[in-house]
Amino acid sequence: MSNEAGWQGRFFEDFEVGAIYQHPLGRTVSEADNTWFTLLTMNTNQMHFNTEYAARSEFKRPLVVSTLTVAIAVGQSVTDLTQNAFANLGWDDIKMTHPVFAGDTLYSESIVIEKRESDSRPHAGIVTVRTHTLNQDGAEVCSFLRTFYVYKRGAKQVEGIFPVADNPLTLD
Repeated sequence: MSNEAGWQGRFFEDFEVGAIYQHPLGRTVSEADNTWFTLLTMNTNQMHFNTEYAARSEFKRPLVVSTLTVAIAVGQSVTDLTQNAFANLGWDDIKMTHPVFAGDTLYSESIVIEKRESDSRPHAGIVTVRTHTLNQDGAEVCSFLRTFYVYKRGAKQVEGIFPVADNPLTLD
C-alpha cells in the first residue's frame, strides 16, 4: 500500500501573474449566519438583525454584515491561494459593490497581480491577488486586494506535519 498525497495547496513557485482561480465552493448565506456573525463581532447596527428597522431602508430587509461577506470571500480562496500561507500582510481597496441578503449564494475568484521573492525569508515569497465575489446572479458584491506570505515548495515549515499513526490504516 502507498500513501497518496491529497491536495497540498499552492506554493510560491506555483503562482503566475495573470493566473485566475475560480474558487470551487459557493456559499449560501443564511439568516442564522448573519445573526451569529453580528453577535460574534459585536456589530450593533440594527440594519443587520432588526427586520422592522431594515424595512424602513431602501433595501426593505436586513443586509448581511459586510465583514461576513469579506470573510466568506477570503475563506473561499484558501484552497487555491493560501493553503500554504503563513501570514496575511494586508487587505487593500476593499469595496462593497452590491448588497448581500440572507439567501444569496456567493462565489469568489482571484487573479494574481504580483509576486516576488521575500528579501528576509528565503523559504517564502509574497503574492498579491485581486479577489472579487459574485452573487448567484453574477453581480459583484465585493472586491479587494490581498497580499500574503506563502511558503516555497520544500520549506521545512510545511514538511512532516501529519503525525505517524500508532495504528496505521489497513485493508483488514
